[in-house]
Amino acid sequence: MGARLKDEIKQGKPFANPEQEAFLNLQRTADALMRGMEEMLKPTGLTQTQYNVLRILRGAGAEGLLCRQVSERMVTRDPDVTRMLDRLESRGLVTRARDRRDRRSITVRITSEGDRLVSQLDAPVAALHRRQLSHLGDKNLVRLIALLEGAREGSGRT
Repeated sequence: MGARLKDEIKQGKPFANPEQEAFLNLQRTADALMRGMEEMLKPTGLTQTQYNVLRILRGAGAEGLLCRQVSERMVTRDPDVTRMLDRLESRGLVTRARDRRDRRSITVRITSEGDRLVSQLDAPVAALHRRQLSHLGDKNLVRLIALLEGAREGSGRT
């Protein structure tokens, strides 16, 4: 076990323990999958994180979400959501509005242009995920999902 990863990363000595090997495999796999997503998104000028925010806002509908709520729902954490929203707003993909009663609260909404862009990406993203993972089969994918959820529970962060 571990020979394939060891070869890929050109490591000569054995892994310290199975946990280390599993962790490094997760990192290597996430990187490989994300590179595919980055390549697919490149023509749109979106990063994976920006795409994630647009999907979140599309799901929120016309009500939008507070900036804090957007941050809480993101798949990967981004310490500078405000700057990312600035870029999306400058492209006309989102709007932000201050709450009149609580000036500290800012609601973010997807624009029709942002919605159009995300909708155009639905089919290509689904096709990418199929190319990347369908060879595992439904049964293995269900098991993988459970294992990954279990790993997040063990990390103390979900």
